[in-house]
Amino acid sequence: MLRFYILAYLLCLSYYAHAWGFFGHQKINYHAVFLLPPDMLVFFKPHIDFLSVHAVDPDKRRYLLEQEGPRHYIDLDHYGPAPYLSLPRDWKTAVAACSEDSLTRYGIAPWWIQVMLERLTRAFMAKDQDKILQYAAELGHYVADIHVPLHASSNHNGQLTGQHGIHGFWESRVPELLADTEWDLLIGQAPYCKDPLGMIWSRAIQSAAAADTVLHTEKILRKQFSSDQVFAYEERKGQLTRQFSSAYTLAYDQLLNGMVERRMRASIEAVASLWLTAWVNAGQPSLASLSRQPYSAQDIVSLQQLEEAYKNNPIKGREHD
Repeated sequence: MLRFYILAYLLCLSYYAHAWGFFGHQKINYHAVFLLPPDMLVFFKPHIDFLSVHAVDPDKRRYLLEQEGPRHYIDLDHYGPAPYLSLPRDWKTAVAACSEDSLTRYGIAPWWIQVMLERLTRAFMAKDQDKILQYAAELGHYVADIHVPLHASSNHNGQLTGQHGIHGFWESRVPELLADTEWDLLIGQAPYCKDPLGMIWSRAIQSAAAADTVLHTEKILRKQFSSDQVFAYEERKGQLTRQFSSAYTLAYDQLLNGMVERRMRASIEAVASLWLTAWVNAGQPSLASLSRQPYSAQDIVSLQQLEEAYKNNPIKGREHD
């Protein structure tokens, strides 16, 4: 019983202390649950809060492990013009062509999604409820990341064009302002994915193609606003915080013609699709009898370490916010 209360405290601490910056990832995992068929929904729906809260664990792990960072992005523009045919899609072939060190330097997101998909499939086969939830939550994070245009660009935070902060502007500020009130995130049932590798790469290439629009559009908008209109002190979790103004954010979203909403919808569909695909590939095991067991002492320590690293350590690897 004590373990249960300790875990509940940790989850609440994580959610209330850090949920603002993680809004998009939590929203994506939450809505992805409702795209699943009844045989999966019977297990995923009761654990929807876990899947939402722990969607951000991979970002927190970037404050603990240096090797975590490259799992979140891939600088496709490093590999020449689209469709980046110099970069093999298969991991072993890519390593032979480019070396593992070079691939890691420019990001390994598509290949890491394949690793997480395989882990989730094996967890379904073993009917390991803890691993199913952990891997599903974290797979959702990585899949959502490849839908963000600047996760597929070496100019990942506008640092090369004098637009520092645009990464968080696109993926955090816009959805935080609009997702709950203006966007339609209700989507039909997720499809089974016959070619996960192809889908993953397709979404990454789409993101890379949109990166220039993300950057160029903000450059155009900046000319239409005076310097004192771009940022504003607005309430954020009960405190006045300097951030991109609501007017500027709404204008940016309009100039992008709904791009952020479309990418979030695509993320939701892709996350649910890969959850479903892992379950089908595992033989569609019955999930109705699964129920979470109390966390072990080791699990609680791991959660504490992750939370403490996130709160107290500098990020390991490159920053994008």
